[in-house]
Amino acid sequence: MPKRALITGITGQDGSYLGEYLLSLGYEVWGLVRGQANPRKSRISRLAADLNFINGDLMDQASLVSAVDKVQPHEVYNLGAISFVPMSWEQPELVTEVNGMGVLRMLEAIRIVSGLSAPHRDHGSQIRFYQASSSEMFGKAIETPQSETTGFHPRSPYGVAKVYGHFITRNYRESFGMYAVSGMLFNHESPRRGAEFVTRKISLAVARIKLGLQDKLSLGNLDAVRDWGFAGDYVRAMHAMLQQEDPGDWVIGTGVMHTVRDAVQIAFDHVGLDWRDHVVIDPQLVRPAEVEILCADIGRASAALNWKPTVAFAELMQMMVESDVRQVTREHEYGDLLTAASW
Repeated sequence: MPKRALITGITGQDGSYLGEYLLSLGYEVWGLVRGQANPRKSRISRLAADLNFINGDLMDQASLVSAVDKVQPHEVYNLGAISFVPMSWEQPELVTEVNGMGVLRMLEAIRIVSGLSAPHRDHGSQIRFYQASSSEMFGKAIETPQSETTGFHPRSPYGVAKVYGHFITRNYRESFGMYAVSGMLFNHESPRRGAEFVTRKISLAVARIKLGLQDKLSLGNLDAVRDWGFAGDYVRAMHAMLQQEDPGDWVIGTGVMHTVRDAVQIAFDHVGLDWRDHVVIDPQLVRPAEVEILCADIGRASAALNWKPTVAFAELMQMMVESDVRQVTREHEYGDLLTAASW
């Protein structure tokens, strides 16, 4: 009998890669969607025949209880979130409801369906829960690189909401003995990344500039430093966390830092263009409270999970540029709306 996994955020970048990976391992995969007409389901169209979908909403407790009860999953991966950080200043209450309280609601759904009211230590019979925590929780980091023991200083409503989700996951683990883990994932990108995120914004603009469809790319802080990896690598770490004997929290990244300027140079160089001819700085794109340096200490994850990244940053940016050149070429030639199906 195959294991069953329930994934919130199945139509997002991480959800699509995780669904693909779990299917390759023989899982029965269920995706939580807000209605069968979810406009982003096209992102997982190639997997749709092998996936199961169930209605649910991270803002609706009853729907989550119903979904968990129906699916009876062995593993739940809570990837559903409003993940674009700048939006958290525009709609902080909504982002807090989804990214913070949504975690509580999913934990409650698991607790209710499992009948847990007191500490329960039989991990073998439990629904195992993965919470998508974030490097944005470190924010104005008190040390570099950041590890599982580094304190949090979030610099956005998004980061604050993620801290709540992280700590409520730990609280349910300690209060009810739930098998609940948090993955503190650093920035992870791919050709499936939304066009609003800086790496994809860069790769898409480079493709359009190369093809003569635009001339300039507006960006904010080119000196911001991030630890960027490939999303397809990171979902393997998510799965590995839930296979450990005891639950815990894990930092996942590459341990290598790059600036936004590095990303820009690699992308433009890949198509033979000088980025300085096309990039303009727009002060309005700088965050109200900037996160300057994020870099992961992955020593614990590498040793205990036997995990390491396989795609280097330059290779990742080049992969994204090549994908967007193909996509933009198809759109320009045929007028197809292929943004959600670029992979």
